[in-house]
Amino acid sequence: MPDKTVSTRYIKVDPLYPEAGAVEEAGRIIRLGGLVAFPTETVYGLGANALDGAAAARIFRAKGRPADNPLIVHVAGTDEVNFLAEDVSGAAGILMETFWPGPLALIMKAQRAVPAEVTAGLRTVAVRMPDHPVALALIKAAAVPVAAPSANLSGRPSPTTARHVLEDLDGRIDAVLDGGATGIGVESTVLDLTAPVPTVLRPGGITPEDLKGVIGGVRVDPAAASGLFGGGRHRAPGMKYVHYAPRAPLYLVEGRPEAVAVKITELAHAQRAAGKRVGILSYSDSRDFSSVGEVVLAGLKEKPETVAAELYAALRRFDELNVDLILAEGLEDRGVGLAVMNRLRKASGGRIVRA
Repeated sequence: MPDKTVSTRYIKVDPLYPEAGAVEEAGRIIRLGGLVAFPTETVYGLGANALDGAAAARIFRAKGRPADNPLIVHVAGTDEVNFLAEDVSGAAGILMETFWPGPLALIMKAQRAVPAEVTAGLRTVAVRMPDHPVALALIKAAAVPVAAPSANLSGRPSPTTARHVLEDLDGRIDAVLDGGATGIGVESTVLDLTAPVPTVLRPGGITPEDLKGVIGGVRVDPAAASGLFGGGRHRAPGMKYVHYAPRAPLYLVEGRPEAVAVKITELAHAQRAAGKRVGILSYSDSRDFSSVGEVVLAGLKEKPETVAAELYAALRRFDELNVDLILAEGLEDRGVGLAVMNRLRKASGGRIVRA
């Protein structure tokens, strides 16, 4: 059972000028072994002292997260990395200089100071420096590196507002810092620098093309591209299990845009005829599906970064609409579209329809 607190403390902060007193109190909670949800530029994270194995274990209990799913450690400066990782390579230095602070987590060999609860027993650790003033202020106030997965129940859509955090974790964590809605909307890119060729294990706001432009050879792990996991141990968050899923089963329709639109309409008609309440995840520049289902729009499919920013809020909206199933319109999986499709494929749990 997850830890239960009397209530979760709600702390409103200015996202640009976070109040020192509020952040200092949140930092103290983390330093003493508690859990604090906080905004980053990607999604809200659930933070604990990364050097305290018992505190990290509380994250897993609060989220209902499998113990073999490693955590990302957040730092407030590049000087903290050598304390967490061994043999920081020249490529790592270039990537940190180019993309930090920002949505890029780097997997490196872990120092002994990093508890096994954080690494899920692996000999590697993922580290990133978030690009959000509240997150950076919190890490500095805590005076320790902060381990933080997304601040949601395991398997649910990640939170992009403090309200989403409280929907899932109220009473399970000590506090939430409300710094407003996040910007990028999907989790950070995870790049494994311990592989023979630097390998993207989870796509995010920093694209493979961005990385190749800086360090040359980069590959994308097949599981990251497909969004599905074939088994065995996984080296980064989000590589295993169903993630990001609303309560209703989600069917992802992939193919040429015209064929996808036809297939969604056909499936929606059939499900409505069977008495089902159908949700349709679509985009502002797509076909109008309002005559065949409950439509939730998530950005522009020609601008996948707008879809990423709105995706998780859209998936949570279907819970409010109480639909029986969701038909999701696929995107081209290039650039940030790769990150969006990774999340939708994971949310589908393998329910993929080819149009």
